[in-house]
Amino acid sequence: MDFTQKQYFEIVETCRSLYVKKMNDYGSAWRILRPASLTDQIFIKAQRIRSIEDKGTQKVSEGIIPEFVGIVNYAIMALIQIEINSYDDLNLSVDKATALYDKYIQASFSLMQDKNHDYGEAWRDMRISSLTDIILMKIFRTKQIEDHNGITQVSEGVDANYFDMINYAVFALIKLNSK
Repeated sequence: MDFTQKQYFEIVETCRSLYVKKMNDYGSAWRILRPASLTDQIFIKAQRIRSIEDKGTQKVSEGIIPEFVGIVNYAIMALIQIEINSYDDLNLSVDKATALYDKYIQASFSLMQDKNHDYGEAWRDMRISSLTDIILMKIFRTKQIEDHNGITQVSEGVDANYFDMINYAVFALIKLNSK
């Protein structure tokens, strides 16, 4: 296992562990949310990160690390909602929800490996604030696509943006954990 893969899965395990614990506490209550509502939840997280970065202070004790974890988990929830696309059965077992989580994390990891091959891990030389800005840009792109009922002329769909949000958030968490 290479260094990036090791770091990636260490971060993912933290995110996944929280996801499973919250599934045990709350069940699949999040299934009531439409993908656009999940996009807005991701926006709230990213906007708070940017606000803390810009101000250099915060009034709520929870820092930016849990916000990046939230971005990963909400983006995976959004991908699950797109796949299931039914509000008839809102109950999702912990096992099924975890299996879906693992499916999308593996897809995110595969995408990251492909992009790292082509871009040479350029993210390692980026500022965390730039990663935040890119996540915000991906959110705005997603909102635009959602507002157009998923219709694009030349762009990838919302799922591609969610995968990128996951990977940029994981990159930020790797960098934050390396400090």
